[in-house]
Amino acid sequence: MRRALPYLWPILIGLLLAIVLLNAFPRLLGRQATPPVATAPAPQATPTAEEIDRPAPELREAAPLDRGQGQVSYATAVDQAAPAVVNVYSSRVVERDSHPLMSDPFFRQFFGNDAPRRQRMLSSLGSGVIVSEDGYVLTNNHVIRGADQIQVALRDGRETIAEVVGTDPESDLAVLRIDLDDLPVIELADSSQVAIGDVSLAIGNPFGVGQTVTMGIISATGRSHLGLNAYEDFIQTDAAINPGNSGGALINPEGALVGINTAIFSRSGGSQGIGFAIPANLARSILEQIVTQGRVVRGWLGVEAQELNPELAASFGLEAPTGVIIAGVVPDGPAEDAGLQPGDVLLEVDGNPILDPRQTMSDIADIAPGTELPVTLIRGGEKQQVTLTVAERPTPSRPLATEDTDNSETSSSQ
Repeated sequence: MRRALPYLWPILIGLLLAIVLLNAFPRLLGRQATPPVATAPAPQATPTAEEIDRPAPELREAAPLDRGQGQVSYATAVDQAAPAVVNVYSSRVVERDSHPLMSDPFFRQFFGNDAPRRQRMLSSLGSGVIVSEDGYVLTNNHVIRGADQIQVALRDGRETIAEVVGTDPESDLAVLRIDLDDLPVIELADSSQVAIGDVSLAIGNPFGVGQTVTMGIISATGRSHLGLNAYEDFIQTDAAINPGNSGGALINPEGALVGINTAIFSRSGGSQGIGFAIPANLARSILEQIVTQGRVVRGWLGVEAQELNPELAASFGLEAPTGVIIAGVVPDGPAEDAGLQPGDVLLEVDGNPILDPRQTMSDIADIAPGTELPVTLIRGGEKQQVTLTVAERPTPSRPLATEDTDNSETSSSQ
């Protein structure tokens, strides 16, 4: 037995080596290796008195989106949409005191109105979208607000000065027009068909680095109560949107426009995956009104309304905090003419209960001025029904917020 031991050791070592090699290289046995599983941690223009005799722009309507198997590349969609996305450069001249001490009233009294002043050129950048062969460009109002000159640069290298056709500060949209031939035009999708989870691509000019495309999904639709605009119905996306993207395009995988990128929620100033775009359907409506009428016409009741909280609702004898309390009435407005008073609680408008004040304000805005509108209210603990005549909403006297925000409005003007 002892004579056999020297011969057994090489055999045992050979078997062990064969087992190790077969485990390390399973193809020697005709088997496929199991791939390793990757792990990751869990995650403004003044309205004209008369209508402008101008035909509505011819817009290209996109075909319904095919939600089939996911695409590997979106190069075709980008090639179709990106040429119609432009860079918008606006500039304005401001005057300022030539010396910091001139801001002090004590020193200023020695110069009076003849204090030396100097001019300074302020410039800003953004994006825009060409939506018709006539040269109409959609962008954000805050991109061009107060500008003395607006320059538009196309992806093909052409540049031109743009004319402001009209603005709508309450939706933060503006319509420009450029005079160039053979313009690329984007198709407009039906944004009411946008669904949460759809792929979205943002195209714009972030930080002035040049045209950039980012990808994400639709995170939410119908976002409001953000305190950005008077009328809010935002599409939310996690596609990266940064300063300079404002006014650019949010497109679907077919290359059609679903929204105008407008704002981001950010604590750092950069993208944090929460961006907001104005739906294409709303942008289409604003564009057509500005082009054909010179202004946007909205219905208006002339009341300052505040949401009811549970405590206020209980004090009025309401079981649920539905409706709004009238905090103020605009002089000579429809509400005052109909006898509404501060302290009244509006419960229904045209037979529809008020569940969301901002949604009700948007619904009223869609009603044509001159329409008779019945409302139900509570005054002195008793229900009453009053009929108002809807008027045209006047132009706002101050610009609305367009900065990134985490605030929500608790009152609204209806």
